[in-house]
Amino acid sequence: MTGVAVLGAGGWGTALAIHLGRLGKPVRLWGRDPALVARLCEERSNQAYLSGAALPASVAPTASLGEALGAADCVVMAVPSHGTRALLRRAAPLLRPDATIVSCTKGFELGTLNRMSEVIEHELGASRPVAVLSGPSFAAEVARGVPTLVLVASRRADVAAMVQEEFRAPYFRLYASDDVIGVEVGGAMKNVIAIAAGVVEGLGLGPNALAALITRGLAEISRLACALGGRRETLAGLSGLGDLILTCTGGLSRNRHVGVELGRGREVREILGSMQTVAEGVRTTEAALELGRRHQVDLPISMQMGEVLAGRTRARTAVEELMLRRQRSEFDVE
Repeated sequence: MTGVAVLGAGGWGTALAIHLGRLGKPVRLWGRDPALVARLCEERSNQAYLSGAALPASVAPTASLGEALGAADCVVMAVPSHGTRALLRRAAPLLRPDATIVSCTKGFELGTLNRMSEVIEHELGASRPVAVLSGPSFAAEVARGVPTLVLVASRRADVAAMVQEEFRAPYFRLYASDDVIGVEVGGAMKNVIAIAAGVVEGLGLGPNALAALITRGLAEISRLACALGGRRETLAGLSGLGDLILTCTGGLSRNRHVGVELGRGREVREILGSMQTVAEGVRTTEAALELGRRHQVDLPISMQMGEVLAGRTRARTAVEELMLRRQRSEFDVE
């Protein structure tokens, strides 16, 4: 790659810019807030979203989308799901014709229920090379350079291989897949299950309940992914089970934090109002439930989390409802 644009100066975008800059790539890190970008230029770190991680000299923050995209043959999308389409429309006339898009956003678009790669295709055309980067990877740990394994998925083997090669580092290993659907569904749905895992923590229900929640959550994610055309074995890998374990148990998980606070009795509006970063699982829950209805897939954990997030059910009642469901064979299709 001769030039990289990272769109999104939150924690994940900053971490990826640091990672790629550390590899010697010339990186333009775009942020929509000029004041934040000015602080990035002055302090050479992102104290607002990724405290303590320094920007390499090869990373240039900018608030100009044209400046970010002008020389970029690789564009890393690291903005929240609800802002992806609007940003792509702004970026489309500024992109180089050969630029590869690497989507690092985990979620569904409300309304259309599109996965992020589908949003990219709708806005930039089906011929645009697109890859999806997903897996167990907290931004702070990637920025620190600790061992991290992720998955890159693309319908084109050459695109996946290029991202594998260009993003690889001694601490950052990438596996390849052509199951874009399975990877994106796993990345989106694990955030919903992580909210439920946080509820288990917040209620003080212990490791038995957490282990059960993660296991049944994986079954739920796998049912939806397969209904959409993904492969079950993908969900047993890094972008499914791996990401699910990290997000359900890691102290840096924003979605788990939302669940913990719900379990302690706080209202979702209050929780989100106190957070500076986005918890994608809140929006994803609504989209997942609509996808489940559309494809006739039962999503009991997501359904109960939807009730809790909407304020219609208390967290403890939601857990009781899950426990009182009809007993059956473990591998029945619901």
